[in-house]
Amino acid sequence: RSSREPAQIDPEVVAEIEAALTPERAKRLTERLASASAALDRERFEEARRMVTPLTRELPHVAAVHEVSGLASYRLGRWKQAAQSLELARQLHKDPALLPVLADCYRALRRWHDVDAVWDEIKAISPPHDVMAEGRIVVANSLAERGDLKAAITMMRSVSQPPKRVRDHHLRQWYVLADLSDRAGDTINATRWFREISRHDPAFADVSERLRALGR
Repeated sequence: RSSREPAQIDPEVVAEIEAALTPERAKRLTERLASASAALDRERFEEARRMVTPLTRELPHVAAVHEVSGLASYRLGRWKQAAQSLELARQLHKDPALLPVLADCYRALRRWHDVDAVWDEIKAISPPHDVMAEGRIVVANSLAERGDLKAAITMMRSVSQPPKRVRDHHLRQWYVLADLSDRAGDTINATRWFREISRHDPAFADVSERLRALGR
């Protein structure tokens, strides 16, 4: 998700809507899109999806509309609908942040070829570190689901070097590495990475429980 404030729509998006409709209609639909976006930010996903669905028909050329629709569907576990909406958003406006979400939809649908294709696209555009991390997490999980736990672990080990400043996306990657190690029966590395996460954020996900389960 972008870091815009809830209920504030990008001026470029407003301009797109105003160019397509009468001033009165444009104002009404911009407000509706803002409300749908605010509902999404408040995690009222069904409400956001319901509000934005009519807009996808009336403003099919506006990427932001399909983005809200896709993200709401994604959070509701409606993978096919989410993928369709996010693909439309992607065709209209390139936003690297949406690519890991799209890849995760394809992972849930077990469309492995599409997961790999989106990952190739993410790597090609060299996006911000957090986007790269999210993409890597999706692909590693998909490799594990394909039965290639070794490749999944290798992929996550490539980013196991502690950075100068630990951010949330580092913890998320270490969690996946720890989880995959645990699933592979490598309790030493699983413990190591769960401990590393706990050192930076003891309340992160279920790290305390995972360490207890490992007897550490």
